[in-house]
Amino acid sequence: MDDAPHVDEQELIRDGFPGQRMLVLPRPLVRAALATPVTRELLVTDAGYFPRAGGHGRIRHRPISQAVVMICVRGRGWCATPAGRFDVRQGEVAILPPHLPHSYGADPEDPWTLWWIHISGESVPILVEATGATTQSPVQVPGDLHHLAALATELISVMERDTTAPRLLEASGIAWHLMTSLITSHKSHADTDELLDTIAQQLRDNLGNRPTVSELASTVGLSASHFAALFRQRFKVPVNQYQIQLRMARARELLDTTSRPVADVARELGYDDAFYFARQFGKLHGISPSKYRRQDKG
Repeated sequence: MDDAPHVDEQELIRDGFPGQRMLVLPRPLVRAALATPVTRELLVTDAGYFPRAGGHGRIRHRPISQAVVMICVRGRGWCATPAGRFDVRQGEVAILPPHLPHSYGADPEDPWTLWWIHISGESVPILVEATGATTQSPVQVPGDLHHLAALATELISVMERDTTAPRLLEASGIAWHLMTSLITSHKSHADTDELLDTIAQQLRDNLGNRPTVSELASTVGLSASHFAALFRQRFKVPVNQYQIQLRMARARELLDTTSRPVADVARELGYDDAFYFARQFGKLHGISPSKYRRQDKG
């Protein structure tokens, strides 16, 4: 969480982005649907897709009755609640509860690409609460971002066909699926960072093991691609490169402090092929392990 951003409301762009898709139900239709069984529980009132939405943002001083769900599939942005400002990164979802003032906007240097929906109805507060989203922690990390984006795509496609009662009911069902997917897979920023830190520590403590990205991702309940993206955001390097850096740091330590053969050093670090280890070492350091050991480091 950061301090509230200094934003000129006049400079924010609500919509009108090249390639966007957007649907807003007429408010008389919203009122009618919210008085109808089933859709009174959950109704999608607005939905859209904003690709690379530079300048996008909104400040709502007056609360609205809908919850706002924003799925960031690329780029970055922010959202703000009465509790403060929160970064929204690629692969994350901002959930803004109804009946509270809020604001949000795209990062000026790397503007987000968003799927977003507004939902209203008697069950919405319970669903939002079940996701774990609060004014103090509105940003969640879903286990499968692509699944959420696919549901948002399907939802908008359904509503673009027409806004008859059967179609609104179908959209409500998709929105239920989307929200329950968030409920069963959500993690907060802090939770995810803690999990990533734990994974990194495990890699440091077990240099001889060489788990794949998929194996690491499965231990924290994320898809491989999503885990890889979050890991890179956290540590500024890809997972595989991070593992190589750890092994090479340990290799330098062993070469500097022991007289063990290079092949033994390679085996300790999980390299069955000493020649492959030497090539990786040389690629990173510009010299072979043997030459590194002989060089004057004083």
